Amino acid sequence: MSDLDPSILASVRNRVGHLTLNRPDGLNALTLPMVHRLHRHLWAWESDPEIVAVVIRGAGEKAFCAGGDIRMLYDSHLAGDNQHEVFFEDEYALDEYIHLYPKPVIALMDGFVLGGGMGLAQAASMRVITGSTRMGMPEVGIGFFPDVGGSYFLSRMPGQLGTYLGVTGCQVRATDALYSRLADYCLPRESIQQFDQALDNLNWSYAPRETLHQMLAGLATPRMPGSELKAFRPAIDRHFALSDIQAIRRSLLEEDCPEFRDWAEETVQVMDSRSPLAMAVTLELVRQGRHLSLSDCFSLELHLACQWFDKGDLIEGIRALIIDKDKAPRWNPPSLENLTPQRVESFFAGFRFESDKSIRTA
Repeated sequence: MSDLDPSILASVRNRVGHLTLNRPDGLNALTLPMVHRLHRHLWAWESDPEIVAVVIRGAGEKAFCAGGDIRMLYDSHLAGDNQHEVFFEDEYALDEYIHLYPKPVIALMDGFVLGGGMGLAQAASMRVITGSTRMGMPEVGIGFFPDVGGSYFLSRMPGQLGTYLGVTGCQVRATDALYSRLADYCLPRESIQQFDQALDNLNWSYAPRETLHQMLAGLATPRMPGSELKAFRPAIDRHFALSDIQAIRRSLLEEDCPEFRDWAEETVQVMDSRSPLAMAVTLELVRQGRHLSLSDCFSLELHLACQWFDKGDLIEGIRALIIDKDKAPRWNPPSLENLTPQRVESFFAGFRFESDKSIRTA
């Protein structure tokens, strides 16, 4: 395996494989070569008896990983090649592989953890954040839907928290990440060096998974009060359990509880800036994901992604926010009032659920 590409740094210390996403100036956003290199290193270490665990982190202090290389997706689609489709296929395969990895994988997340970064992090068996971590699935803001396994991990969050985060694209801080079960441990940023020293000195005579949990529990911040998601949880569960996006928005506008009214108004403002189509498809995707296996979730997301470039809002979202930067996307349709259930259902058409619970093209 060549180490000429510096976008992924790999090393082994004390029987632990360390992988570092090394594009700090680009917030460690994933490129296709990075996806391939991560997969190759993990595959090699899986069969190596000398490796007992893996740690994945991002270079710099700004981000673990702020997503995928969406500019490449845009350019690939306009050029008429298939690199955007290959990227989704290979990225999803990597994420699913990490979910099922037989050895402990620690995702050490400092800074932004968004989109594709969440795909890596939520697949890890131990998700470690710092007080500076900010995570979320912001895809609806660029006219896409939460993929990279989002239909699996968002749908398994407590109550309607995953629906809320997916539909609005809102980000959460460390306290909320712990409360919503998107993270397992929180370390003070200044303890990262201590974390590495502890790893380098661990005795692997005992079961690696339990050894790592004990080490992390000893370093972690014991309690972090002040979760906003916890405070707004009754309203989130009530509003985001409703039948469709239009009903959710109407209900938020009618919120009459003083302690939730400001939050409800702000949530409506956020939703009004998002792609109506992306929000509606996200709602359906998360609800279907609750009843699907991990593999089925990735299959359904890939089915949607392959259609989205021609039928969804992603290209327009990237144009408005990344290319032209006018921040005035022309969503299609422009508002929820113009969105029909048939338009949403069309993205899920062509799949049927077999008795073995797999998804196949009809």
